[in-house]
Amino acid sequence: MFDLLFPFQHINASQLAAMLFMPVCILAVSFIIGLLLNKLVRRRIANHLTIEEDTLQYVLIHALRGLPLAWCLGIGLYWMINSLDIAAPIKHLLSYILFTIIVFTITRVAARTLAGMIDIRTQRSADLPKTSLLTNIVNIVIYAMGLLIILEYCGISIAPILTALGVGGMAVALGLQETLANIFSGLHLILSKQLRLGDYIRLSSGEEGRVTDITWRFTTLLGGSGNVIVVPNQKIASAILTNFSMPKQALSISVPVGVSYDSDLEQVERVTLEVAREVMERVDHKLDQEPAVRFHTFADSSINFNVILHSSEFANQFLLKHEFIKALTKRYRQEGIEIPFPVRTIIQESTS
Repeated sequence: MFDLLFPFQHINASQLAAMLFMPVCILAVSFIIGLLLNKLVRRRIANHLTIEEDTLQYVLIHALRGLPLAWCLGIGLYWMINSLDIAAPIKHLLSYILFTIIVFTITRVAARTLAGMIDIRTQRSADLPKTSLLTNIVNIVIYAMGLLIILEYCGISIAPILTALGVGGMAVALGLQETLANIFSGLHLILSKQLRLGDYIRLSSGEEGRVTDITWRFTTLLGGSGNVIVVPNQKIASAILTNFSMPKQALSISVPVGVSYDSDLEQVERVTLEVAREVMERVDHKLDQEPAVRFHTFADSSINFNVILHSSEFANQFLLKHEFIKALTKRYRQEGIEIPFPVRTIIQESTS
């Protein structure tokens, strides 16, 4: 055993230096080449303007970040193993290390490439959202496969491991029921295509906001006040949900208005539509739909009507209403159109 661990114990310093000179040179050259290749990849990434981001070439270049150095060192290690006359157990140990490096780097490239392809697919598809849950699941599956390949190469049977994982998985599943429910609920939300990133939703429990991410455990919403709302996936999957962005993001907004009975309704309609068009163009110019005025009620002190405005998305309606009410009030005052308010006369009878 002592001879296996120390194969160079009977060699003097000069012989040892001569024996290790070539392997050290191989590793040094491999290291330098790896650094140069890494620099080339980084330069290619920095010059990404010449490559379209939604192409396989772009994904592969980003997947190779930092890995040429590991590959060059692996090749250098392989040459070093074959250039040294050392004991078989040490050669086997070095070959295991070499195989682990190769499999790990290939696994890393595969994980990055698949994650990049998922990103491209989600960017091109309006139905499939880009979430961290899908990327995490892909990474876990690929790295697990790489680990099993390494164990099998090293002579460690994976059948007992898989059996133990199967038996132990039942116990883990019982202890992590809520976590697993959130994971599968998140997958259901993604694959059902009823919830996408950027959608503005409202839950039956009252929470509302824009969907920013769906993770393995929870969904994050960005509320109207700018705060982040964290909701477990299971709660969203079981809740009554209103998606204001589906089937289309554009929506109509009704603003109730009333004018006095002395008003010229033709003038009221013309002025109101002019103000509505100006506000819609200034606040939300993504739509070309025309506003509308609909009179509907002879009230006690006013003729009431609704102004129908249009917004390209749910969140714009608040600013649209705000600006419209200000602009309409100012224009009515300029045009002499009165917005009445209820007047009540109280008559007090004399007790004498």
